[in-house]
Amino acid sequence: MVKIGIIGAGTCSKEVYQTAEKLGRLIAERGDTLICGGLGGVMEAAAKGAKSKDGTTIGILPGLSAEDANPFIDIPIVTGLSHARNVIIVRSSDILIAVAGKYGTLSEIAIALKLGKPVIGICSWNISKDIFQTQSPEEAINLVDKLIQRRSPL
Repeated sequence: MVKIGIIGAGTCSKEVYQTAEKLGRLIAERGDTLICGGLGGVMEAAAKGAKSKDGTTIGILPGLSAEDANPFIDIPIVTGLSHARNVIIVRSSDILIAVAGKYGTLSEIAIALKLGKPVIGICSWNISKDIFQTQSPEEAINLVDKLIQRRSPL
């Protein structure tokens, strides 16, 4: 079982939402665990997709209440850390997939690259040759095992 971190903005377009939801379904179909920030937008969409296929979802929440989690989170982890919770998302994931995203997503990508975690982007930040850019959830999922095998343990 792979722990796949899905990162992306808390608000997003319908198209990005649908992409993230499909990605969540594919993760669950693989039998992997989805980790995200537990709130709305990309996080909600991915968790919704995973739950539609009976997947397991973990939400690393920025606030002080488990009630903040979107309804598709199985395991809410309350941190009270605001944006600093991004480090926990990255550290808890074997690999990260960024779906579009804003500055919070950029910070997660930077942390992941600094820690040597593989990062796949779907229409996301293209700031480094170390981010594997893809155009679809299927293309991203097809890279997961290959990238995890290449990574060096930290």
